Amino acid sequence: MIAPAEMAILDANAAALGIPRKQLMESSGMAIAREVRSMVAESAPVTIVCGGGNNGGDGMVAARALQPERVTVAMVGEPESIRTDITRENWRALERCELAVQTNADPESLDLDTAALVVDAMVGTGLTEPLREPARSMAIAIDEAEATVLSVDVPSGMGPGAAPDDGVMIDPDRIISFHDTKPGVESVGCPVTVADIGIPRAARRFVENGDLLRVARSPDSHKGDNGEVLVIGGGPYAGAPAFAGMAALRAGADLVRVACPAVVASDVQGYSPSLIVEPLEGERLHSRHLERLVDRARGHDSVVIGPGLGGAEESQHTVAAILERVEGTVVVDAEALLAVPERPTEARLVCTPHQGELVRMGGPASDDWRERQELVAAFAAEIEQTTLVKGRYDVISDGTRSRVARRGTPAMTVGGTGDVLAGVVGALAATLDPFEAACVGAYITGRAGELAASGEGPVPARGDGLMAADVIATIPAAAQPEAFR
Repeated sequence: MIAPAEMAILDANAAALGIPRKQLMESSGMAIAREVRSMVAESAPVTIVCGGGNNGGDGMVAARALQPERVTVAMVGEPESIRTDITRENWRALERCELAVQTNADPESLDLDTAALVVDAMVGTGLTEPLREPARSMAIAIDEAEATVLSVDVPSGMGPGAAPDDGVMIDPDRIISFHDTKPGVESVGCPVTVADIGIPRAARRFVENGDLLRVARSPDSHKGDNGEVLVIGGGPYAGAPAFAGMAALRAGADLVRVACPAVVASDVQGYSPSLIVEPLEGERLHSRHLERLVDRARGHDSVVIGPGLGGAEESQHTVAAILERVEGTVVVDAEALLAVPERPTEARLVCTPHQGELVRMGGPASDDWRERQELVAAFAAEIEQTTLVKGRYDVISDGTRSRVARRGTPAMTVGGTGDVLAGVVGALAATLDPFEAACVGAYITGRAGELAASGEGPVPARGDGLMAADVIATIPAAAQPEAFR
């Protein structure tokens, strides 16, 4: 079973892999046509009722594949109401094929009782409210007709996983669903055919452009809705926690607080006035800071710990104590990674080691990304935490799910890009599941590096001249799905 939002991501990922949505719609329509032929004789009259979205486009493709003399296409609304380009293309193809087409169809003008089969392709999984007219009256008429009914993907009128409150939902005799069943169809009580429409397994294995749909900001959001992030780091270094904090802001966090030793606090603040810098007494992270930091962590949506922290023993013990006490989502990077196996934690961790750091954590390493994917999955399952292993191909696993992000450039070997990644993941982890945050964060950071190194970012930088600050500046552009840029 797959939720509609996940299906949209897979569709977009397939397109990024070279399989366009138009091709997937063609496969969906052909699958409908095959299902129709299995339900009624070839000479039986069939009426296909289409809406203006992609569900209707699927029905239009099916109409072209069936015997034209026996097929009537009824569109609920006018052609001007078609909402997607690929459905509009298929509408024009229908016109050129000169099939029997009725626009602005309504139950009075459409004699449904003369059909042996009605294909319900009005409204698919995108419905978020009860059916409006004229689709509502058409759904009632289809239910009252004597014809057998085949619904496309979900019955028209089904909301996210359930029938709407007003109860108007087509009650089909069969459902044809694409790639996998959708939530709620099991409650309809009719047979469901699942059709393979050609979405490759790679669309789920590789993090691609479609995964950026996970981070769309609501137009109704208010300050704080997009996450408040706490960065704990610094002492020996000032740039690392600053990079992590600025990257979190560029990745969409509404507020970023950097808690760092006082010795570097003014330097960190100098990187950006947008950072809220909280000085900690002394030169390094110390156990005397524990209560204050645990309290701060509880007031933030996610924590990034480790950038620029150094390897002092007292700092390591303090990190372990923080992880033991906090319960939210924590991105663990750099020297803080060595504290992960030390004590149990209720926090949901995202560990971001490169291969050398993974080995020091007790994990395995491999230069082959396929082998590494299996090894990282086993390690993540062992520590029961999401693990993002950085490399030419980033491998992400939570022990159950595993994916690979392939964006990036050799120019990103420059210092500071790991801190940027930690900050991006920290921002995303404030609103997303840790595994999803790690996947999308790896993709955005790698893509930002590509854009910056190619000179497409807001800061001119090419090839070997890339700096971590260039990657940070390009994050907002990298986070936009290509289809909407």
